Amino acid sequence: MIPRKLRLLPEHLYPSDEWSIIETTFSPEWIGNAETIFSLSNGFLGVRGLFEEGRPAVEEATFCNGFHETWDIVHAEEAYGFARTGQTIVNVPDTSIIKLYVDDEPLYLPTARITEYRRTLDFRDGVLRRQMNWSSPAGKQVTVTSSRLISFDYRHVGAIKYEVCIDSDAPVVISSQMLNRQDSRPTDEPRNGNSDPRRARTFSQRVLNAREHAEQDQRIITGYRTTNSRMTLGVGIDHVIETDNDWESQLSWTEDLGKVVYTIEARADVPISLVKYFTYHTSRSVPSVELVDRCNRTLDRCVRHGYEDLEQRQRAFLDDFWSRADVVVEAEPRVQQAVRWNIFQLCQASARAETTGIPAKGLTGQAYEGHYFWDTEIYVAPFLTYTDSRITRNLLRFRHSMLALARERARVLSEDGALFPWRTINGEEASSYYAAGTAQYHIDADIAYAIKRYVDVRGDRNILAEVGAEILVETARLWSGLGFFSPEGGEFHIHGVTGPDEYTTVVNDNTFTNLMARVNLRFAAEVVRWLEKENPRAYSHLKHTTNLEPDEVRRWERSANAMYVPYDEERGIHPQDANFLEKEVWDFNNTPKEQFPLLLHYHPLVIYRHQVIKQADVVLAMVLLGDEFSLEQKRRNFDYYDPLTTGDSSLSACVQSILAAEVGYEQKALEYFQYALLMDLADVAGNVIDGVHIASTGGVWMALTYGFAGMRDFGGQLAFDPRLPQAWKRLRFPVRFHESRVMVDLSHEQLAFEVFEGDPLTITVCGQRVNLQPGKKETLPPPESRGDREQNSGTEAG
Repeated sequence: MIPRKLRLLPEHLYPSDEWSIIETTFSPEWIGNAETIFSLSNGFLGVRGLFEEGRPAVEEATFCNGFHETWDIVHAEEAYGFARTGQTIVNVPDTSIIKLYVDDEPLYLPTARITEYRRTLDFRDGVLRRQMNWSSPAGKQVTVTSSRLISFDYRHVGAIKYEVCIDSDAPVVISSQMLNRQDSRPTDEPRNGNSDPRRARTFSQRVLNAREHAEQDQRIITGYRTTNSRMTLGVGIDHVIETDNDWESQLSWTEDLGKVVYTIEARADVPISLVKYFTYHTSRSVPSVELVDRCNRTLDRCVRHGYEDLEQRQRAFLDDFWSRADVVVEAEPRVQQAVRWNIFQLCQASARAETTGIPAKGLTGQAYEGHYFWDTEIYVAPFLTYTDSRITRNLLRFRHSMLALARERARVLSEDGALFPWRTINGEEASSYYAAGTAQYHIDADIAYAIKRYVDVRGDRNILAEVGAEILVETARLWSGLGFFSPEGGEFHIHGVTGPDEYTTVVNDNTFTNLMARVNLRFAAEVVRWLEKENPRAYSHLKHTTNLEPDEVRRWERSANAMYVPYDEERGIHPQDANFLEKEVWDFNNTPKEQFPLLLHYHPLVIYRHQVIKQADVVLAMVLLGDEFSLEQKRRNFDYYDPLTTGDSSLSACVQSILAAEVGYEQKALEYFQYALLMDLADVAGNVIDGVHIASTGGVWMALTYGFAGMRDFGGQLAFDPRLPQAWKRLRFPVRFHESRVMVDLSHEQLAFEVFEGDPLTITVCGQRVNLQPGKKETLPPPESRGDREQNSGTEAG
């Protein structure tokens, strides 16, 4: 991986704290980074970490998961089967704005004299707090505190508590706003002169059209409908003000701006407290007038229960979350802080994503258009399956809801079965560049892999009868029809596909794709035979819905058993595809560091004709399907591909860390782990302003558990072979496997495992079977130092 510059948050501005991100000074230089890092979300509703005053801001945005506008994809040269419908998540009206005026002077941080300042996001209660003292132009001391949350308990609700106190009498105005800035924002100019394909498009036409409007006392609600997708949105705000000062309020509304303005005759040291509740409801079919009614009911409940109730519920929710998901790392202080920040992002991205997927940026930015990719199944689902399998089940059900469109897409590409979209919101393929989009057929196998891992880890086969078996049948059909048996040796080949590495496209026999397709085919056959034997009713239903024929299952098994997996005898490695090793190796030594990522500086054809890798491909296969390869094979593959991998994708570092740890390259594993851990906190990819890299946060958890703890779950058996770094004292985390919750506690003195809830469990530790009984801690000595760990700590890997 090309070394990356870490733009670390300065310690004097952002000090270490194990449970919080803290900002001690307002700094214009870090506004964009902070907007992402302080973002709040619950998986349905997300608000970037903007200041309540609304300015200054770099990327103002509020999102509802799945709420999108559609647009026609225009191809310069048309061809049959190209994706037709683009989808972009909509920047919905911003309800977080509360502007403050004292003596008619606005609080504007860049010019204000701020004598005290502290902003904190505490991962234990999910509340973004700010305390500051403003010395106004008239010399009055104004204390301003705010608390903001997006509720985990109530997925449609957010709230802000805004408090002001002045040391002298003064007229005060507080303007609470609901601003539809999405339609008034000018078209984005390319940042730094570069057109970055990862960033979202903006619209030239109006997107949100007001259809309904309601107002009463201090409440405003607007119902919208999008221009093209015809989705509907209800958004509302309401307020409760408490003060012994005299005050009055005035409400105003236009299609793009609703305001409740409070005029207050503030007396010295008499506090003003304003609680602002906001709510969002969306639908694909319900008219906006009904969503306005829903907003009214939601706001009624908020006002009735009060702000403190929301905070108490938020804390209780996160207490439960951390009991299932916390990872303790005794290392440098900032490591623990960064680990918990990454895990907190996984919670924010997924907790209430109940009828949707998880966007690549969660709800922290508009990059990648708010689309769902394979990221969810490969990088996020492992964490969820071990900590909150309810969410994994919901995500698999969501994929199943797209099955009809996936079948249609397969027909367009002249294939049987179903082909899931590479990137989408509504189930239609939205990738306009087929070579690095539609050609990534491995998305089908990735979904099948997530189903298999869920069943292996949770031991829950009910999901198969519900949605899993139908997905498996249709994806197996896709592979069976896409591939072919060679007339020479009878091997099963898959041609014209793109693997995870998007710097190598439309190839024959991509190793990752063939291996994952083999798993897909075998598991589909296994599940069908199991249903036929164990659940005849579900099997009959499956046959009816899929028109399944017995001969199909035998063909899947034959195809899987004959699957061609490229292997180079001379090098002892698996070529990334049939022709990868024939290409010229990229000239890394003469490529300036400023030219990375390559996708922003070189034509795709230049990249495609070289051995150069955007992200782990064969190495990822070694991690996901590690039981199919020897340790020596893994080491040789890592040694060959690591020097060719640019790391231009945020999905790579975590995977490279896992395999480096397994093959004994401790320093390499730590180096890659640091890149993954700090992907956003140190702006490794240079685009943290565009939002959190959610897949990378999932990869951090994978690197900790699969990498340094050596956890594996092949074949439904839980095993550990720890690789605890010498610089770390301890690694501790809980997992739920089948019906047992296990605490894993690793140090250089001992390896400890305890079932603290649920059934007895047998695990394997360093090749030794260990029977765990509830409430009884089992301790083992750490493994003797492995010779492979001391092999120059990774120098063999480039």
